[in-house]
Amino acid sequence: METMEQILGQQSFFAGFPAEFVALIAGCARNCHFKAGEYLLREGDPADSFFLVRQGKAALEIASPARAPVIFTTLGPGEIVGVSWLIPPYRAEFDARAVEPVRAIAIDAKCLRAKCESDHHLGYEMMKRFLPVMVKRLHATRLQILDVYGHR
Repeated sequence: METMEQILGQQSFFAGFPAEFVALIAGCARNCHFKAGEYLLREGDPADSFFLVRQGKAALEIASPARAPVIFTTLGPGEIVGVSWLIPPYRAEFDARAVEPVRAIAIDAKCLRAKCESDHHLGYEMMKRFLPVMVKRLHATRLQILDVYGHR
């Protein structure tokens, strides 16, 4: 049976990550499952965890008072769900819903923030990996807004 350290080490998100950092993160990680339709995150809820998708797909949604939620991106294996764990006040900015069964690794945000605070090299490595994810999400949101509201 594989250890959490081995599982994390095989994920593309952690490619090239120093082994000692993978070991630190593994101490904050656990396996989890979501059925189709279940929420991984709800907008406004505490960002206590983020998820590395191993199998399945999850949609990031923007709530809309006048219509059904707008899906602005769908994430699959190897991708991260939940970047708000890194930015105070640590609240989820979007809903994330499983569109098919999802197997993921949940990373405890408080645990990892504490480890990043005590080892700034780890914190810097995490920032280098999360900033591109955040920029990609911002771009996807922008494109969705243009698609939805740009044809008036």
